[in-house]
Amino acid sequence: MRCLLIASESAEVLFHWTDPEFQQSIQQQYGSSQEDGHGLPAFEDSISTLFAPIIISCSTMVDRLGDGYTSFTTENNHIYALHQFDECLYIAVNGDGEEDEDVLRRKIYVMKKMIEVLFGMVTLSSQLLRRELRPQDTEQRARLWKHLQGLLETYSHLRENDQSFLVEAVERLIHPTLCEQCIEFLERRLVQQLNSSTEKAGEEVLHAFILVHTKLLAFYSSRNASTLATSDLLALIIVAQNMYPSSVDLDDSSPEVRTSSGPESFYTPEPSPTDRTSMKRGNTPVFEFMDPDVQMAEDSLQALDVPAPDPSTPRRVFLEISSKDGLYAMMPHSMYCLPLWPGITLVLLTKIPTSAVAMSIYKFLEAFTKLEKCLGEGQDSSAASRGQLAIHDIRSKLDKFIKALGPSELQSAQLLNVWTEFKNRAFVRGGSGFNKDLLPWCTRMKTQLCGIYRQCFLSPCGPGDVTQRLSSSLQERAQTMVQEKLMDWRDFLLVKSKRNITMVSYPDFPGLIHFICVDRSTGQMIAPSLTITERTTSELGKGPLAQFFKNKVWSLVSTTRCFLRKGYSTVTLRDGDFYFCYFLWFENDTGYKLEAGDLPILPDDSAPIGMLAWDYYRKLQRYYSKSHQGEVVRCYELLTVHLGVIPTEIILQHCRQLASKLWEPSRNPLL
Repeated sequence: MRCLLIASESAEVLFHWTDPEFQQSIQQQYGSSQEDGHGLPAFEDSISTLFAPIIISCSTMVDRLGDGYTSFTTENNHIYALHQFDECLYIAVNGDGEEDEDVLRRKIYVMKKMIEVLFGMVTLSSQLLRRELRPQDTEQRARLWKHLQGLLETYSHLRENDQSFLVEAVERLIHPTLCEQCIEFLERRLVQQLNSSTEKAGEEVLHAFILVHTKLLAFYSSRNASTLATSDLLALIIVAQNMYPSSVDLDDSSPEVRTSSGPESFYTPEPSPTDRTSMKRGNTPVFEFMDPDVQMAEDSLQALDVPAPDPSTPRRVFLEISSKDGLYAMMPHSMYCLPLWPGITLVLLTKIPTSAVAMSIYKFLEAFTKLEKCLGEGQDSSAASRGQLAIHDIRSKLDKFIKALGPSELQSAQLLNVWTEFKNRAFVRGGSGFNKDLLPWCTRMKTQLCGIYRQCFLSPCGPGDVTQRLSSSLQERAQTMVQEKLMDWRDFLLVKSKRNITMVSYPDFPGLIHFICVDRSTGQMIAPSLTITERTTSELGKGPLAQFFKNKVWSLVSTTRCFLRKGYSTVTLRDGDFYFCYFLWFENDTGYKLEAGDLPILPDDSAPIGMLAWDYYRKLQRYYSKSHQGEVVRCYELLTVHLGVIPTEIILQHCRQLASKLWEPSRNPLL
């Protein structure tokens, strides 16, 4: 019994997702009230009728009390979580007891993040966003909603089964030689050839990475590229998994790994010849939990061939970039997702020729938002003048921008009309035009700018835009090049992705069952694999036993987030036969542990702690850096699970040693 709904203030459904049980419940409830001879009402009408009282009630409370409710539980123990983003109300429901309020709130924020990735700055205008989420054409609406529903289902599946999405950090495949070779290949051959080709149609490849299921094998960014934010990378992995889901459970379908009296590990193929003599800093693992003695059967996997990539237009995604001027949110990129084999995918992110337009629009929107805030809060004259100065600074730039757009387009003409009226009202003698009467015109300017953004980057491609992408032959060439590079490794990679780290023998840490270590500065994590299938025996057992332990780990992460929200950076607790520890700490760039300070206490209705929907850790680093001016502050997390019979002092010693050993000897990130 699960549901997620996005609705307008007038109770119009902008998007909905329901599981079969919730859908059946609604159909039974509203189908029984229909008169004889009439069929079931449209499901969209039924769900609108069901949620209308809640939506109206929430809007009324906000209008009359200036505050609304964020969650409630009904008599039948259904949990409702609500959050208002501008004029859009998000409602998440759970009735099977499997999701608590934190999970529902996290799902809401992730859905908002995915919408931002798909629609960019259009999300800053509620009026335009409503049109995008609910197109008038019913077939187009059905396609869009199906795509959004698929993304939500993919995220939910990953969060329930993948440790990297549980802690919201990226996991790399640990194989130094192969990772190094692939990064070099992406840099010196693939990206270089693509960017020098005449078939790139003005696009430039900024990022290229190879995914094995959800794990990162290699990632390369060109010199002109901004750092890809962890939240954006996680969102792109969701998009890639939704397009090419990992439908095969490797541990169920493949033969058992051959065992012997010795410890377990896997056969590693000989690396291809390479003239690589130096290693890229920060990309080479320095500690690995695998014994290289036992070999994997050569025929362990039979990878299936997949057809050539679809030459259709790539997906437009909107990502954060940083430049010398600062951060720019929701900048347009083209995403090419090219399947190599089932479970292995090449992803290319390109800069489109007109991306400078988006940067200009972002600056203009920022200026009007600043002015709107100053005028709306009724600040003193000095504060209002700062907003006024921002508009003065962009006045001539906006005039040139509108002139460059040309008067032929309807949207450009509308922007010109609104801007002309704004100037007539604002720039009057004495400067008295900057008052609250200008607020509606700030909103109209922001809407018109978002409309230009939509016209440039979201409008359906016409016949003249077909060539504005990497040609299909260039995509096929890129796919073939990487397939040839990884042909001898594909079986190994698919197994490695399921058993990235094994803990067959762990003499240095007796009693340690599991750990998750996260470098929050880079957004990357490392953890032993959790195998829970019925057929495969792992270090944690198999079937129900492994599932029981997995549930414990998921519960531990949820518990630590509750304490972190309250300002605790250290948590130790005993649960039956297990002893759990959690530590969050800061280090400077040389690896020296900084003195622990007080963490901020978050309100109960704040955004969920993580990196995907809201980068809590980036905010935390900035908060902590205020007391460490001039130092580069790095943030780390460590979660451990020990057997409860191990003395507490030994457990704490293990945690210190493990945290230190994971980053030896050069202080380069393990990941």
